[in-house]
Amino acid sequence: MNNLTTKQAIKQQTFVDAVRAAGFSNPVKRSDLNMVANDLGMKYAPAWIVQNSTYRSTVRGHFNVPELGSDFEIAAPVVAAPAPAVAAPVAPTMNAEISAIRGATAGDMSLIPNRMPTYVPWGHHDTCETVINSGMFAPMYITGLSGNGKTTMVQQACASLRRECFRVNITSATDEDDLLGGFRLINGNTVWQDGPVTTAMRRGAVLLIDEIDLGGHLMMCLQPVLEGTGVYLKKINEFVEPAAGFTIFATANTKGKGSDDGRFAGTNVMNEAMLDRFDWTLEQEYAPKGTEKKILLKKMKAFGREDNEFAGMLADWAQAIRKGYEEGHVDEIITTRRLENICKAFSIFDCRETAINMALARFDDDTRTAFRDFYAKLDDTIDAGVDHVVESLDDLEDNVLLNLSVSFEDKDEARAQGARWDANNKKWTITAKQYNDNRDCWQEWNPEVAPSNTETVCPF
Repeated sequence: MNNLTTKQAIKQQTFVDAVRAAGFSNPVKRSDLNMVANDLGMKYAPAWIVQNSTYRSTVRGHFNVPELGSDFEIAAPVVAAPAPAVAAPVAPTMNAEISAIRGATAGDMSLIPNRMPTYVPWGHHDTCETVINSGMFAPMYITGLSGNGKTTMVQQACASLRRECFRVNITSATDEDDLLGGFRLINGNTVWQDGPVTTAMRRGAVLLIDEIDLGGHLMMCLQPVLEGTGVYLKKINEFVEPAAGFTIFATANTKGKGSDDGRFAGTNVMNEAMLDRFDWTLEQEYAPKGTEKKILLKKMKAFGREDNEFAGMLADWAQAIRKGYEEGHVDEIITTRRLENICKAFSIFDCRETAINMALARFDDDTRTAFRDFYAKLDDTIDAGVDHVVESLDDLEDNVLLNLSVSFEDKDEARAQGARWDANNKKWTITAKQYNDNRDCWQEWNPEVAPSNTETVCPF
């Protein structure tokens, strides 16, 4: 590489310095090289690395960048040498002998999460990052409604700090063998294999216990682990102490007291002694409207179909439904995850209405209709389905009852116009005569013939 021009050498040195400043060490994944290139205004990682077999690592998809611990060198540019950057700490790896004999979880593979280009840090992200970066053992319990980014937050904090993260999803059947390890038949031999908890301890990694409130009494094997002093593996008579940097995050939809309303089926009342071993509990809400819109716009950009207006209306829609949920007017909720799914459907079908309908298909008929009609009030491009309903009311007898889809905010106005509340069916009603006398008044609440012997639920 001594024949490089000064200009080429400067560009290469700039890229190498950027990789070093980002905290990477050899070998570096292609996706991470692309991320650094993007930060420098380049679309992809430079060809002089990824298309040069000299720099290709033995690890598939990884490359050795000169001056990051390999034997490679590049021509020094004729510029003042930059101040040496402080290298980021390298996550500890398991002893090769232990890995080979016991078939340890992940082996020599790095479990540092990939950075998500669509991720928007918010809420408790800085708290998680600060705790991880401190290097102290400080187990934390994160609780909140589904689909609001609890798991992603921990993973992206690890990605930002270049820390390994062992994610373990809990079920009612999870036991000590799943978590701490057990004997396995490998290559014809019965050998001990560390579980993800034990491996994370040995490697000084972050242990992410997902949906911890789904576990039962068999989870009590984690009590000594939650104390941070180590765990005794009685089956192989070995005491494992956690390496520096090991800590634990647990996520759950409840605070370990079960779900009285049945919304989170399968959650259990957790042992108080286990709950008390978590240093702190973080309550994760849904992102504020402005932040959620930013998340959706990033998702739309990644999916290749951006619509700023649509993203804003989706955020407004979800926030209003969540408010109704908190006040007890609806039993369902629109999660951030569901909004992201709408963005994906929008990019595929190029139609707002189709995207909304596909996202709402999982709900029961009444909820689906109420949520869709409510969104239609925000978006003029969506047909609220009023016209075909109105046409079917032309020849009705005056005393026929019609149901109205009245939101909680509009109930006082509906009552003032003459609508009555049917406590049995939980619907606002009017007669066909009232409708025909003042169609402009009632049309916005989607009048439809009240079905007999059918119980419905007021959506808001």
